[in-house]
Amino acid sequence: MEQPILFECEGEVAVITLNRPERRNAINQALLQGLYDAIDRVAGDGGIKVAIITGSGKSFCSGLDLACLATDNLIDPRGDGRDMVDVMGECEKPIIGAVNGYAITGGFELALNCDFLIASENASFADTHAKVGIQPGWGMTQFLQQAVGRRRAKQMSLTCEFISAGRALEWGLVNEVVAPDVLMDRAKTVARQICAVNFDMALTVKRLIEHRDKSFFVDALANERKGLKELARLTRS
Repeated sequence: MEQPILFECEGEVAVITLNRPERRNAINQALLQGLYDAIDRVAGDGGIKVAIITGSGKSFCSGLDLACLATDNLIDPRGDGRDMVDVMGECEKPIIGAVNGYAITGGFELALNCDFLIASENASFADTHAKVGIQPGWGMTQFLQQAVGRRRAKQMSLTCEFISAGRALEWGLVNEVVAPDVLMDRAKTVARQICAVNFDMALTVKRLIEHRDKSFFVDALANERKGLKELARLTRS
């Protein structure tokens, strides 16, 4: 039986592949368990600096596998009380989403939990929670409006309309759109660029950027300035 998650390392870059192509990489308990284990492996392995998440076949992730809702534990798949937002949010290392096709509802939330997205021209995005009658729980209502703004988030979530990769780029949802055959090459190039910088400082900058999500602007700016002043003090001493 095929593993629902494939994990491979290329130097300091880990590639995590959702591997249920026959179900358009729909989310079941086994896929979540494998995904969370893979991200925890990235977080705990000092030889890995960056992770890339992508999908097998023509889809990134089509969302929850509705056939498994009655049988699978999708809320706490490993029994440790941690869900997608916890696992991905607690990984300090950058996670790049390489969106190769459909990213729908729960699969869209998975993409939004990544640090940033590079999309294939074939990618498309939709939040269909309102259509299927399932409440978001992996950050859709917060992360989407951070990415595209409140009004566009409302439009996407209330209409359940798909948007193309081009529209996603225009709205700031994705960083880049590339041809399908170069998507992974481009994602790996960006990952290697991150690996090549002063990585401790890269993680510091990442934390400072994310601090604003947890506080008001004035507090976030003060936190950044405090760190610079402390660096200056240590440099002088």
